Amino acid sequence: MNPKKLTINNSTGELLNATLELPANKKAKQFAIFAHCFTCSSNLAVARNISRELTNYGFGVLRFDFTGLGNSEGDFADTNFSHNLADLKIVNEFLVENYQAATLLIGHSLGGAAVLMAASQLANIKAVVTIGAPADLDHVSRLFKHELDDIVRDGQAEASIGGRSFMVKKQFIEDLKKHSLKDTLSKFRKPLLIMHSPQDKIVDIENAAKIYGYAHHPKSFISMDGADHLLSETKDSFYAARTIGTWAERYLQNEAQNEEVTLSTKGEQVVTHWDSDNNFTTQISNNRHEITADEPVDVGGDDLGFSPYELLNSALGACTAMTMKLYAERKGWPLEEVYVYLTHDKKHLDDSKEKSGATGKIDHILKKLEFVGELTEEQKNRLKEIASKCPVHKTLINDIVIETTIE
Repeated sequence: MNPKKLTINNSTGELLNATLELPANKKAKQFAIFAHCFTCSSNLAVARNISRELTNYGFGVLRFDFTGLGNSEGDFADTNFSHNLADLKIVNEFLVENYQAATLLIGHSLGGAAVLMAASQLANIKAVVTIGAPADLDHVSRLFKHELDDIVRDGQAEASIGGRSFMVKKQFIEDLKKHSLKDTLSKFRKPLLIMHSPQDKIVDIENAAKIYGYAHHPKSFISMDGADHLLSETKDSFYAARTIGTWAERYLQNEAQNEEVTLSTKGEQVVTHWDSDNNFTTQISNNRHEITADEPVDVGGDDLGFSPYELLNSALGACTAMTMKLYAERKGWPLEEVYVYLTHDKKHLDDSKEKSGATGKIDHILKKLEFVGELTEEQKNRLKEIASKCPVHKTLINDIVIETTIE
């Protein structure tokens, strides 16, 4: 995750608040746009978590606040669904003009309906994802059904939505009736992923069934079983993001511009990135692959990835396994599988088998090997010797010079 704060002029000149999440190396392979739920904002946890996790799949994700919501300018009471569609198109144009055309639209709740409508009008969008989306836009009116008579009679009324008060005008309700998802989907021919929880109490699961029925193949449905409408549990939003990332690889891999990107990178072998919105969650990239590092919950982290010492052990274990594989192949030995189990600890010098002139505690890594294959004891012992000759093992036991500079 590498967020850039942006402002984008909407169709009436008001500024939309936006955040562009980028991979750690600032080098996006392709771009997506995230549209938030009705009366919500782009800073909602589900929007943040999905956008940031998708950077691990090479996406740059632009999430923004619709006009009059979050930190965007404008009066919500003067907006409607058509205004939301206009905002989406403006944001799409911004990416085209300043970075790279988006290929994926993701929409949550009413944002899901909006991305379906917008995608049918945007040639650059190749695939769409909806999360808890309504199949009928009149569904939104039910959120303020108690105030509906007042809105129709007086032209406007204050409605309580999600525990917050919003002024809703008659023009908003009339505008919803102008749009038909059923008609839109009857002509829709882009890959569609529908995600919905059977326990959604805001937009019930029957909406997902209707959207699936309206749409043409290729279409996919993923049950977010146990999740609420807002995917407020962190594990649910990350599950959604990883599912989207894997699904998108099937339909968008040919769209990714692996070499031609618009964002600069300094070409380091490995880039790590952390920002103040996170506890310890850190993204790591080598320009080809992305992984996440974190700390366990009991030390203040979110446990979304390997800890730094687990990554260190991983490097040693991977190098050990690869080195033994190459040696066994060269010798023609029947080594079928290798397991390397590693633990890191701090031990008093007297407790360690390897002693030096140091005093106090030293780092101690225990490396246990398990071989699968018809190997003799002599062969196993030789592989144990080879395990200590892998490049990472040698690096760790030799003197290391680490030079730190400031950009």
